Amino acid sequence: MIEIKSIASVGMADIIGTGVVAIFWFYLATMLDTEQYGEIHYILGIAGIAYIISLLGTQNTITVFTAKNLKIESTLYFLTLAITSVSAIILVLIFYRLDVSLIVFGFIISELSIGYLLGEKNYTSYSKYVLTQKILTMSLGIGFYFLFGVEGIIYGLALSYIHFIIIFFKIFHKFNINFPILKSRFGFVRDNYFYSLSSGFRNHFGKLIIMPLLGFSVLGNYALALQVVAVLMMFSNIIFKYLLSQEASNISHDKLKKITILVSIGISALGIIFLPLAITSIFPKYILAVDAIRIMSLGVIPSTISILYTSKLLSIENSKTVLIGKLISVLTMIIGIVVLSNFLDLIGIAIAFVLSSTIECSYLIYYNKINKGVKSD
Repeated sequence: MIEIKSIASVGMADIIGTGVVAIFWFYLATMLDTEQYGEIHYILGIAGIAYIISLLGTQNTITVFTAKNLKIESTLYFLTLAITSVSAIILVLIFYRLDVSLIVFGFIISELSIGYLLGEKNYTSYSKYVLTQKILTMSLGIGFYFLFGVEGIIYGLALSYIHFIIIFFKIFHKFNINFPILKSRFGFVRDNYFYSLSSGFRNHFGKLIIMPLLGFSVLGNYALALQVVAVLMMFSNIIFKYLLSQEASNISHDKLKKITILVSIGISALGIIFLPLAITSIFPKYILAVDAIRIMSLGVIPSTISILYTSKLLSIENSKTVLIGKLISVLTMIIGIVVLSNFLDLIGIAIAFVLSSTIECSYLIYYNKINKGVKSD
């Protein structure tokens, strides 16, 4: 019952929050044409690249160290904020847009704060903070759109993260900056950083490649398909957030993992059979996304298996293996987009998406079979 209650605290926040954000993006899709929708996600892709480059203290790193009570949070927060400040200045100088820099800060403070709350197993506070942010995304994003036009959407999204500053003040008040602790765990921090960098490149750099190759319209359709996949992955991501702090505290949940895989199979079938019908009727301007959604729904199963192995490996601080798997995935994704999009357009991109997930999953399964998930050096 305790396990169910804890999962429910994380799950309700993620289910409702993801639903609110999905409604927000789906609503914008009905209001904007595919080019405008694609342009917004192109801007978010630029901000996303800056964010993952700046994120020295990743959510997974903070979660594991907090669960192990290592008191390293303020050190990682300080260094990450310093790097983010430099990134924000560079973005303003290059693009002459303050909104891009502001949303990078929003991404950063959210990621670090959520990592701390999950590591503390404070699932109730996690749900409150996440739900507040998602509701602000809806209200500020749509409100700023009607007040200031398309340009106001990014400002609204950036402001939706402002309440996470409370966690930052709490951390800096509670823990002193301690670089020797960081030095002793630098290998884990480094590998998790590059894992986050690889994962972010897979999610964001693909958008930057698609735009010059196929234009904003195809990018807009792809962005909508990604949003649908994010909804389909919601259950698996909830389980990952719960499992990481639990397994870092040496609490195993093998039965829960088996149930998660079975549920992911059902969700994948739902995405293949039913969701495209809804897209056709609700978003007639995004007809290109229908087949892409069918194909990308297949990626839910290998992605779910990958994050279950990722949780297990990170809990024993074997971040190197997770990093290698993600690098393989990114390389597959980039090559797939460049090669397949020339012949199949958006369908080729969808195939590349599934291939990258499948290859990463295959590597993690093979590694675990050979090495039994042993801790890396």
